[in-house]
Amino acid sequence: MDGQSDSAQGENRGDWGPFGRPLFDDPKARRLARVGVVDIGSNSVRLVVFDGAARSPAYFYNEKVMCGLGAGLTETGHLNVQGKERCLSAMARFKALAIGMGLPPLTAVATAAMRDASDGPAFRAQIERETGIKIWVIDGEEEARLSAQGVLLGWPGASGMVCDIGGSSMELAELSGGQVGKRHTSPLGPLRFKDLDGGRKARERHVHKHIAALAEKMQWNGERIYLVGGSWRAIARLDMERRAYPLHVQHEYRMTCEDVLETLKFIEKADLEALRSTCSISSARMSLVPYAAEVLAELISAFKPKDIAISSYGIREGLLYEQMPQRLRDRDPLIEACRFSEAKDARRPGFGKTLYNFVLPLFQDATPMRLRLVKAACLLHDVSWRDHPDYRAQTCFHNVTQAELSGLNHPERVFLGLALLHRYKNKRDGLDFEPLFALISAEDQRRAEILGKAMRFGAMLWMPHDDERAAAALEWDADSGRLLLKLTQDSAPLFGEVAEARFNALGRAFGAQELSTKIGAL
Repeated sequence: MDGQSDSAQGENRGDWGPFGRPLFDDPKARRLARVGVVDIGSNSVRLVVFDGAARSPAYFYNEKVMCGLGAGLTETGHLNVQGKERCLSAMARFKALAIGMGLPPLTAVATAAMRDASDGPAFRAQIERETGIKIWVIDGEEEARLSAQGVLLGWPGASGMVCDIGGSSMELAELSGGQVGKRHTSPLGPLRFKDLDGGRKARERHVHKHIAALAEKMQWNGERIYLVGGSWRAIARLDMERRAYPLHVQHEYRMTCEDVLETLKFIEKADLEALRSTCSISSARMSLVPYAAEVLAELISAFKPKDIAISSYGIREGLLYEQMPQRLRDRDPLIEACRFSEAKDARRPGFGKTLYNFVLPLFQDATPMRLRLVKAACLLHDVSWRDHPDYRAQTCFHNVTQAELSGLNHPERVFLGLALLHRYKNKRDGLDFEPLFALISAEDQRRAEILGKAMRFGAMLWMPHDDERAAAALEWDADSGRLLLKLTQDSAPLFGEVAEARFNALGRAFGAQELSTKIGAL
């Protein structure tokens, strides 16, 4: 995950700590800087254009049309007529958008509806003839593999089971140590079985039969399940509403099995139209939620996962991951994204590394996962400098907690956001996002404040040298409770009245018993 397996960078590793050198400016990575992919599903057709740091791309453009190609497929064996018209119109628009954006040829895949319908091949040929977009119709196992690779884009080294539900099918894929293992598909998409003769009892038998078959094939050991697909995300949003959860970011939202089962009961009893409006879920999506809920209940009963995580990344991100060289896949997506942001927006790109080394003595007992958050914070410490001073702290917090970042769960988002808030602001009382602080422990809130105040102080020791020698260093003696600041002769004048006040604030937050300074060679 940290990219240290990249032997080509071995000679530089010590320079950058445990995170390796950035790869986003490597020509082989930059060729992926703007890529358009199209996913022709049974329910929706979507264009996504990725842009930015290749390992952790931003969504430059994202458009979805709810076509319903698979509606009625079980009864007729054909694609939905109105769905075909809407899909063809959407594909023509996507082709025009791609030309306007100067994109390379779009990568387009079609899944269950197109591969199962008797008129699927003819419709594929029509789209290719009228738009020039080549379409790859993939089988269920390939769909499962690509969805699992999308999860790996956000969770390098992930282990567990990916469950991707679409309109006409549901795929499972095993992940172990960042590799895709067994893969299986099933006809459990809500569009396919919601109108089964016999109503709910018939659906229950249908779902039970196919889930039991999947459980037998997968032989699962109860690890985490990563849920991929719009119907799962809608259920997660409803879980947030039921729990009054304060952060409405879907990616890496975690639920226990008990939480999910309570939410499924909540959905069954609720006024779905009122919930749909409150949670901003489309009518087309909400109409499928009760059927997806029946599948999820049976899935939990059969597989008994230790917990459930929502992935906003799936087949489209998997197509991007497919194009990445292994050395890029191995990188930490959070760190790469933060480096890209620093290079693009900071006043002094590269100072984040110096700041990280400066604050590191305060985190001697930190785990590798905590150190990556410290590194991320240092890289992002100055990217909001253009914002009005009265709002920088709030902007930093909002940007991190609500950004399209991967490799970052919700408590980590809050820790990172709180650290950046304290980079610009000493106090955090009375802010409108205060409920989010409860997502991390009181001790983690304190550690985030320490990191923020260390960055707030360290950012003042800004020396314009080219050889990257440190202008200052911190030393912490835990036995005596002494925090020592070392300065060079050249940097000593930087330790003025405001800098001293910030050093004192850091000492109080850290709990130091003694603060001292020393001027000389470092």
